[in-house]
Amino acid sequence: MKHIFLSAITTLLVWGCTMREAGIQPLAISANHRFLTTADGTPFLWLGDTGWLMHKLNREQTEQYLEDRRNKGFNVIQTSVLHGLGVRNAYGRPAVTDNDASRPAVTEGNDPNDSLQYDYWDHLDYAVQLAAQKGIYIAIVPVWGGNVKSGMVSRSQAVAYAKFLGERYAACRNVIWMNGGDVMGSDSTEIWNTIGNTLRQYAPDHLITFHPFGRSRSSEWFHQAQWLDFNMVQSGHRTYEQDPNGIGQDNWRYIEKDYALVPPKPVLDGEPSYENIPHGLHDWNTERYAHLRPENFPPDAPQPLWQAEDVRRYAYWSVLAGACGFTYGHNSIMQMLLSDDRLPGAYNAEMLWTDALNAEGATQMQYMKNLILSRPFEERTPDSSLVANQGEKYDHIAAMKGEKYAFLYTFNGRELQVNMGKIRGNTVKANWYDPRNGTLTDAGTAKNEGVVAFTPPVTEIRDGNDWVLILDGIE
Repeated sequence: MKHIFLSAITTLLVWGCTMREAGIQPLAISANHRFLTTADGTPFLWLGDTGWLMHKLNREQTEQYLEDRRNKGFNVIQTSVLHGLGVRNAYGRPAVTDNDASRPAVTEGNDPNDSLQYDYWDHLDYAVQLAAQKGIYIAIVPVWGGNVKSGMVSRSQAVAYAKFLGERYAACRNVIWMNGGDVMGSDSTEIWNTIGNTLRQYAPDHLITFHPFGRSRSSEWFHQAQWLDFNMVQSGHRTYEQDPNGIGQDNWRYIEKDYALVPPKPVLDGEPSYENIPHGLHDWNTERYAHLRPENFPPDAPQPLWQAEDVRRYAYWSVLAGACGFTYGHNSIMQMLLSDDRLPGAYNAEMLWTDALNAEGATQMQYMKNLILSRPFEERTPDSSLVANQGEKYDHIAAMKGEKYAFLYTFNGRELQVNMGKIRGNTVKANWYDPRNGTLTDAGTAKNEGVVAFTPPVTEIRDGNDWVLILDGIE
């Protein structure tokens, strides 16, 4: 696989992408085809945020959003460029002409620094360039799946549009392509392959994946496709009870399936349950009660909201199962809920995007990233055999190891019984890692043999009282 170095010509100015100024390297697939790295081989753990409607933000707000995410350790923003064919940005500029994807509304000769002149694509250029300067990658959904599913994008339009995108952003080292957009790959498969192949042709140095429908995996349709570099799952927003397949919140099961595929490709959960969004999304009638304040809802109307503890669980469950990273989401930020939007927003979002920036779960994602990067990266492998007392649903223990270390995650703080001897060392040093703040608690040492029980530093066992056990082998 290429995707390593851009040719010298791409250091030139191309529509606002000046790579000499960006200070960011292109991404590549790791040597073992399990993870992502930068071009020089530095480990890259994807920590994404779903800013799907980032086009709603003006330039000052874009700066505010990207700077906040940089400070919180996020390194990827997932955004939809053509969320609808009639989409306009914060300045009222349309993305395409006459709802035709093959006719991007580009005004030649615009001054991209003059807000009275720049168009939709000038503004996107600005966001991509600004993100690069902050060390952030932009994962672009070219056209949201519903537009294609409804027949509004033909094959010829897909070719022209993907060619436009590929040529315009080929020089932008921080661009990742996220084909699809909340859609089954079995729907309009020819269009998705057309977009993927065209992007590969005109932006050969960018990584490409596919964002599937809820409770599905890109690998179901495109694992063998030459344009697909890594897989993505959308574990979705349903509970165990709401999922007819019974998988529900076990996003680690999706990762486990893709991890076993041949040839190996990296995989991550690109859309788990969002913080502050109702369980199941559509399992209560949002429209029916949209005119009411939450306190006036009928008792059986709204579902509970997913909380910070839930997004932590999704993060650790998936990454310890072998994922190359994780994507966080918040109800208000994914739709960029502005003060002049109708409240409540979609899925009963009451919080403005600016208030949601400091949501508890958003501040805690960096601790997962820090932990994973604290030990040798590419040697890590999932290993459920470490767990002697494995449980179901919320009692599930996620476990992974390297040559001389292991991480085990409990969502509810129950005792961990560990099968020792799985990592090198005559003894092991144990610590408990708090996923809420990244602090360590000494758990002593133990012989690296037999079954050893470790008890988290908790006063009660309950869902959300989560901890990570760190074991380091000592020769």
